[in-house]
Amino acid sequence: MVTIAALGAVAIVCWMLLLRSSAVMTAMTGDGLLLDLAQAMMRPTATAPYLTASALMWIVMMSAMMTPAVLPVVALFQRLDRGRDGSDARLDGALFATAYLLVWVVFGLVATLLQWGLHRAALLHTHILSAGPVLTACILLAAGVYQLTPLKAACLRHCQTPLAFLLGHWRDGPHGAFVMGVHHGSYCLGCCWALMLLMFVGGVMSIAAMAVLSLFVLGERLLPAGPWIAKGPGLALIGWGAWTLARAYG
Repeated sequence: MVTIAALGAVAIVCWMLLLRSSAVMTAMTGDGLLLDLAQAMMRPTATAPYLTASALMWIVMMSAMMTPAVLPVVALFQRLDRGRDGSDARLDGALFATAYLLVWVVFGLVATLLQWGLHRAALLHTHILSAGPVLTACILLAAGVYQLTPLKAACLRHCQTPLAFLLGHWRDGPHGAFVMGVHHGSYCLGCCWALMLLMFVGGVMSIAAMAVLSLFVLGERLLPAGPWIAKGPGLALIGWGAWTLARAYG
């Protein structure tokens, strides 16, 4: 349980940092590192400070949102690994989880560049950095359409059946654990990257948007598998996007 407890602690600390950062960004008062980071994220023309602050925020956000999703997989991985000769289940489990989160760190860095570009183009607004109506509609439509694609379905199957994934991709040793973590993280990224772009709809610094997306990601994995689990929300997102676009030009 050591690795699981450590991952749980990481998730809790990250959520606490996000809550505090959101409060600081809303008030824009106080002192210390969080205020400095919040002020930097309001000035996209100051490239280096902006990218540094935004990258840190995205890394913490991805760790907070995706760590709970990997906890059941790590627990199952360690259970399988414990019975193998010469294996250290705690070390292998930690490497598996680290590799998984590194995939999402890379996504966070890409999202940072996207946020910077959108902010410089004046397409993100208010202290929570949310998109305007037209961009919101485009993101909703894109995320909804992706929910209906075969690639989404294939990646989701791997996330919904961790035992089949582990048995089908098993590699022994610490290096194997790391590689398996990268593979699982890649399937998870393939499943959820479009959903994560919805943060630009709800607001990059919106705690409510983070919480809703986190619960949805968990729900996709834990609820009974079936085509409705992805296609139902996909159709809803398409309808929401069409309605938003109609209002923008209505």
